[in-house]
Amino acid sequence: MNTYTYPLPLRWADADSYGHVNNSLFLTYLEEARTRMFQDMLPTDEAGRRQRAFVVSQSVVDYRAPLTYREEPVDVEVWVVSCRGARLELGYAIRDAERTYAEAVTKMAAYDLDTGRLRRISEAELEFLARYTDS
Repeated sequence: MNTYTYPLPLRWADADSYGHVNNSLFLTYLEEARTRMFQDMLPTDEAGRRQRAFVVSQSVVDYRAPLTYREEPVDVEVWVVSCRGARLELGYAIRDAERTYAEAVTKMAAYDLDTGRLRRISEAELEFLARYTDS
């Protein structure tokens, strides 16, 4: 599988009084990794970014193990599960060398924020996303 891996630094504020990272923050971690991955695909100008946006329509997270605060980053791996028409599905794993803390899937839609409508994923976007698709 071809994955994008983002080494995510944990923040002290992410941990509760027991030192565990709050499970709701895992969605933020997925977003951060996905945003970093998409940096090379999305337009750099504001108008282009509005017309070539992606929005999340569903997120499912399977929590596998508690993640405790530490200085070392955890890896957030991202890959393309499927990509067709206006729909994009991404898979994720939050892990380190010893353990997987969570696995997740987000369903997304290619979207034009100016028109408020779905759009087809462009050929250039498909080419970029193919890098992270298991072929």
